[in-house]
Formats: sequence, C-alpha cells, structure tokens
Amino acid sequence: MKPTGTGLRSVVLAALLLGIISPIAAGLIQTGRAAFGLMPVVGAHGSGLEVWRSLCALPGFWTSVRLTLWIGFAATFLSLTLATCFCATAHARMTGRSAARWLAPLLAAPHTAVAIGLAFVLAPSGWIARLLAPLVGWVRPPDLALINDPWGIALILGLMIKEIPFLLLVMLAALSQIPVQQHMAAARGLGYRRSVVWVKIIAPQVWPLIRLPVLVVLAYSLSTVEMGIILGPSNPPVFSVFVMRLFMAPDLAMILPASAGALMLAFLMGVASATLFVAERLVRYTGLWWIRAGGRSSTVKPLLRIASLCVVALFVIGALAMVSLVFWSLAWRWPWPSMLPETWSFQPWRNAAGVLGSALGNTLLIAGASVFVSLALAILWLEGEDRKGRGRAGWGEVLIYLPLLLPQIAFLYGLNMLFLRLGISGGIGAVIWAQVLFVFPYVMIVLSDPWRALDPRLIRAAASLGAGPLRQLLTVKIPLLLSPILIAAAIGTAVSVAQYLPTLFMGAGRISTLTTEAVTLSSGADRRITGVYASLQAILSFAAYAVAFMVPAFVFRNRAALKGAGQ
Repeated sequence: MKPTGTGLRSVVLAALLLGIISPIAAGLIQTGRAAFGLMPVVGAHGSGLEVWRSLCALPGFWTSVRLTLWIGFAATFLSLTLATCFCATAHARMTGRSAARWLAPLLAAPHTAVAIGLAFVLAPSGWIARLLAPLVGWVRPPDLALINDPWGIALILGLMIKEIPFLLLVMLAALSQIPVQQHMAAARGLGYRRSVVWVKIIAPQVWPLIRLPVLVVLAYSLSTVEMGIILGPSNPPVFSVFVMRLFMAPDLAMILPASAGALMLAFLMGVASATLFVAERLVRYTGLWWIRAGGRSSTVKPLLRIASLCVVALFVIGALAMVSLVFWSLAWRWPWPSMLPETWSFQPWRNAAGVLGSALGNTLLIAGASVFVSLALAILWLEGEDRKGRGRAGWGEVLIYLPLLLPQIAFLYGLNMLFLRLGISGGIGAVIWAQVLFVFPYVMIVLSDPWRALDPRLIRAAASLGAGPLRQLLTVKIPLLLSPILIAAAIGTAVSVAQYLPTLFMGAGRISTLTTEAVTLSSGADRRITGVYASLQAILSFAAYAVAFMVPAFVFRNRAALKGAGQ
C-alpha cells in the first residue's frame, strides 16, 4: 500500500506551526501589548494611543521614516531594474550551476562583511579616494561624507551589491520554467529584436515567479539594522536603527515607544507591499498599451547595456570590498595615498585571538545547529509533499516566506520577552531557535525546485525493486540531490553567520558571535581588528560554498572512475 504522507506532513506542519509561526505570532502580540501601553513590568497598565504620540514626538522621527522609505524603495527598484536588464543581456550565457558559481562569492558574503568592506572602500582614505588622489591632487584624504551620508547613498549601494546577485539567481530559476528559446525564435521571426522580445514577452512572465523574492528584498531594505548602523545616515538614522536605539536605551520606559516603532515598521512594510502591487497594476496596463502599439525599435538595447555595465561595476566594488577586509586585517602600516600597505603583519589576528575564539566557536555552533534543523525540516516537508502526491498550496508559500516578509525587530523583542518568561532567554538554544526562523525559509527556497525537478521514474524504479519510502529517500533522493542540499546548507550557513538582531536580542547581549562583534567594532577607530572579524565572517561563508561545490564533484568523480573500471 502506497503511503499517503499525511502523517509526515502533519508532523512537519505541527513542528513549523509550533516552532516558527507561533513564536512569530507570540512576539508580535507581546510587541503589540507594549506598543499600546500594556507592560506591567515597567509600570505601564494601558494608555491607549499615548505611546504612539510620544513616539511621533521624538526628535528625528519623521525624518527617519522618510529616509527608510526612500532607501527601501530606491534600493529595491534599482536592484530589480539592474538585475532584469543584466539578465536580459546575458541570460543566454548564464545557466544553472555555472551562474551559481560566479554569483557565489557575493551571495556567500554576509551583509555585515560587505557593509564593512564597502565602508573601507568608500571612506575618505579608502581605495577609491587613493585611486583618485594623484589625478585630483589630493595631498590628504578629502573631507567628503561618503559613508553615513544624509541621503543614504552608501547604504543603497551596499544593499544593491547584496540583493542583485540574489535576484539574478531567482530570475535564472524562473527562466528555467519558461520556454525562452521558443518565445525568442517566434518573436525574432516576426522581426523583433532580442532586447525588445525580452522586455515585452519574457519579463512579464518572469515577474509572477519572482514577486515574493522581490518583496523579501523590499522587506530587508526597509528593516536592515546592521547595514544601517555601518553605512546608513547617523543622526537621524534609518527607522530600524532608530527603533533599536530606543530598545537599547537605559530608560526602561523607552521600551513602550520602541515597541510602537517596531509595529510601525511592520506597517510601513505593509504600505510598501501595497504600493508595489499598485505599481504592478499600473505597469501591466501601460505594458499592454505598449505591446498593442507594436514597434520593433531597438532603442531599449543601449539602456540594457548601460544597466549591465552598472551591474558589473557594482560587482567589482563588492569584490574590492571583500578584498579590502583581508588587506586591512593584515596591514601594519598603510600611509596615504599608497594603494597597498607598506608593511604587513599578523599582529591584528594575534591581538584579536584572545576574544576571537569564543565568538568563532559560538558562530560555528549556532550556524551548524540552525542549518541542521532547517535542512531536516525542509527535507521532511518536501518528502511529505512527494508521498502525498500534491504540490505546495499557496498558504504553504506564505508560511515559508513569512519570517522574511516581516521586519525582524517587529517581533524579536516581543519574542525575547516571552523567552524571558519561559526562562530560556540568554542561552545558545534561544539564539539557535531564533536563527532557524530565518535560515529555514532560505533553505526551502533553494531546495524546493531541484527536489521537484527530480525524475519520478527513478523513484518508481526503486519502488519496483522493493525499496520502501525511507529507503528511497536515503538511497535515491538524497544522493541524487546531494549538490542542491549542500548549496542550501551553504546559503543557510551564510544566513546564520550574518544574523545580528536574533543573536543580540535572544542572547540578551551575552552571546558573542563574529557578526555582533564586527558590528560593535565597525564604529571604532581600529580598522585592523574590524577587518579581522569581518574577514573571518566571510571566510566561514566562502568555506561553506566551497564545500558545497567540491564535495559533489569529488563524489561524482569517484563514481565515474568506478564505473569506468567496471567496464
């Protein structure tokens, strides 16, 4: 009798509801109670909208909100536009595994490491200024506010460097579900140029498949804390940093307006999402009119090429940012305006070794545990779908994306209050639990498509040989999907290593990781020690990606050798 998988799906669904959805809901409820003045521990027993009035009256509140909306929309719009243009220009040369390999360095780099490296590159004494110094005649670093600028340009650049590779990877996955070559051949036969075909025919089909990932990018751009601290405006800061400062204020009464600000950030995300859907409708009507108007002009092509060059330039800046981390961690004397350090030394690494071990150990433990739990849940979820013989419902997609669509600060502090009542706050277990909330969605996103693309005839062949469901999973599915599983684990590791707020809140400030230390040190004067922590962050993520690509190649090479020897 063929197992239905109902029991397995029910167990996994219960685990997700109890372990992921319930904590998020509980966190939002706790935050909401404090936002409306109900927090007896600080003597607040309900004051209606007074908390919201005090929040709106805080200095810099409205400027901070405007900054957040500007930076969030600008970073998302530019990232989506440039990624689409680059994909339109180069998608024929970007396929699956090869694209994942060359996108891997920027995908693997934690947001914090990229932000710190970009700050090194864009600083008045950074590489760009050193490159321009002989041309412009600067004898000392220029007095230019390129980092923490009031318009948030540096933060927008940092977000674009991280989000464009993610959107490119998502678009490539979407293109694999569309008959691109057939559409292109038919339209070219009617006299349309390749660039026009892509914009008029391919892009409208790609959009529904990437809508949710774009919302994830928008949510992160609106709510980032660590990148906002390092690159964003300082006074007033972006709204997420504004709210975090209220939470960290020595006056406990500030928790109330901080909770109101956390809920307002979630509201801003809702408004931004609604704006995106309205813009989608407007673009749809405008696009239909444009398509009906005909036209085979190639005026789009130069714009696509310019946008593609911008993407390449951003990738180069991102690469320079990562290299600068290593250089600063090893530099001993680096005078202006030399492009390279005059003397090198491992002394910064030796100076940091005393406290580095604890942060590194915690990072490895938390990442390993959160990735293991997330992979187990994802594999059981997908296996349950297979046994049930049914794909994922719409509510399942929302369930997976929910932690990524909500601002972290909107529920993490409330969740920490709940964990305090349960007596589990401040420990490694609480941090791992909080990080699984964000690692699991990425693992599911990466693993879902390869799992569903597995040829069902292989499973039927195994069943005909007497293999049960468990044996099919262990001896057929997992070995064949070893590469996607390891890539999902690598992305999960990069996500875990980069988590700042979950570690800070759930660890109650007592659990140090490479990310928490790097963010703390980023505002200090010693670039060398900051470079050490940020470099080690990036090295861990790169190592995970290297394992994900090297292990399957080694395993499959050995199998091919054995097969050849047998013949």
